[in-house]
Amino acid sequence: MTNLTTNQAQFIYQDKPITIVSGAIHYFRVVPEYWQDRLAKLKACGFNSVETYIPWNLHEPQEGQFYFEGMADLTAFIELAEKQGLFVILRPTPYICAEWEFGGLPSWLLADRNMRLRSSFQPFLEKVDAYFDRLLPLLQPYLSTNGGPVIAMQIENEYGSFGNDTAYLEYLRDSMRTRGMDVLLFTSDGAEDSMLQGGMIPDVLETVNFGSNPVGSFTKLREYQCHQPVMCMEFWNGWFDHWGEEHHTRDAKEVADVLDGILQEGGSVNFYMFHGGTNFGFYNGANLFDTYEPTITSYDSDAPLNEAGEPTEKFYQIRNVLERHFELPDLVLPEPISKQDYGEIRLAEQASLFANLKNISKAILSKHPNTMEQIGQDYGFILYQTFIPGPRESGDLTLQEVHDRALVFADGVLLDVVERWDPRGVPLTIPEQGLELAILVENMGRVNYGPHLWDEKGITEGIRIGNQFLYDWTIYPLSLTDLTGLAYDTGADEQSPAFYRGNFHVKEAADTFVSLEGWTKGVVFINGFNLGRYWHKGPQQTLYLPGPLLREGENEIIIFELHRRESDKISLRDTPALG
Repeated sequence: MTNLTTNQAQFIYQDKPITIVSGAIHYFRVVPEYWQDRLAKLKACGFNSVETYIPWNLHEPQEGQFYFEGMADLTAFIELAEKQGLFVILRPTPYICAEWEFGGLPSWLLADRNMRLRSSFQPFLEKVDAYFDRLLPLLQPYLSTNGGPVIAMQIENEYGSFGNDTAYLEYLRDSMRTRGMDVLLFTSDGAEDSMLQGGMIPDVLETVNFGSNPVGSFTKLREYQCHQPVMCMEFWNGWFDHWGEEHHTRDAKEVADVLDGILQEGGSVNFYMFHGGTNFGFYNGANLFDTYEPTITSYDSDAPLNEAGEPTEKFYQIRNVLERHFELPDLVLPEPISKQDYGEIRLAEQASLFANLKNISKAILSKHPNTMEQIGQDYGFILYQTFIPGPRESGDLTLQEVHDRALVFADGVLLDVVERWDPRGVPLTIPEQGLELAILVENMGRVNYGPHLWDEKGITEGIRIGNQFLYDWTIYPLSLTDLTGLAYDTGADEQSPAFYRGNFHVKEAADTFVSLEGWTKGVVFINGFNLGRYWHKGPQQTLYLPGPLLREGENEIIIFELHRRESDKISLRDTPALG
């Protein structure tokens, strides 16, 4: 039995002082075939620990239905880390932030409009308990106290930035302890008075998150927690991107200097991120402060390992610093992973969304334009249809609180696009015979941080012309998890949203990057796997396609394009374009 403990200003492991040098690698953002490669590179850089969040929404996608396979095989990831000789720091908190959809909370929590998130509200705690009852027993054999690599676990994440219900934090602490989590427990918060006051409880180590000024941050932490070691649980050495922004980068020498300052202060550190990976599928999150800002598909984050797992200049600068503070073995890296330029692929087949609604969705009749959560849908798109009789005076069509981006069609013709960050009315003329109104809404990612976590998707209040609300809707949930029912043809390009399909042959599977010049906005599927969203507004212009998602021989690509395409081809390149 071994436990990580604290003694005055030091961490102690096996009766010896230890400095934790950790890097974040999220198993759920990396295909499992590459976990070993990324962990080996973390170890080679001079790190002794790996840290990962555990997203509740990945492991319990529907209430009571649990998933721990494939990219969700957390215990397999832990076992690979142990084989690399790494300690493991786990963050199985109900909320993770992480620029991940809804901060890791499952969307089905929002079906109950009386729910109160991240608090000691009993119905919320009951949901957490049911999740912990399945998750934590899986982790117990891997705790250091049972001979495994897991040395520490977080009870909640940056809670002081959200609330001050310390009874909630105490409940989580006790919930973990009673389920056998007898390793070091910690919290992490910003190095500010209100955040530390809201996020700290007895018998749980507080750590701080920052990107610079380690002296100032650790000084503030010591004001609240003296005679304990200091640790930066999230050293923000890079940053993530929103759609429409510039791609974020940070100077490698600057990062190295801050790391040196952390170590000179006697601090331990966890790099957030060491390897960012990818927000595959619909799992990207969003921010909402002054305006709603969805996060892009890539989570490269200008990390020491880029999105495809290649060491960057930052990797080598970091190792140089670590060599000055610790005795490290010679640098030995795994063999580079092959990249291939497969050239152009023509997508000649197409399937109109409107013509295929009944093939990929089951209609729901409702008086109101219900939200996704109200009909049990988590991600993707939702289509609302109704008939408006005529004649009537012209007026503005208002989508009252659309979340997040809506295409408005009248008799199948696109009238306008209404976006959450630009909620203007749409002028609508109703002919004598009336018209069919259709509104396709995209869930672009639930808010993952801040006071606006409650983020229902679809039409969240109502649809009206002038002041008159419209009722009697046919609703099609479009999660796009099964596209096998689509009926394709090879006619002229669609003027409305459509699926486009092509096939390509691969002799040897390798990493590649999907370039979508001439396409506007949509989603890419490779051999049935949802690779993620694209949007010509950038900054990201290519999607990372890991080699293990390809098959030797024939492969299928399907693109769901929301607007018109200017090209019937895409290309698979050997280099990314992130902006």
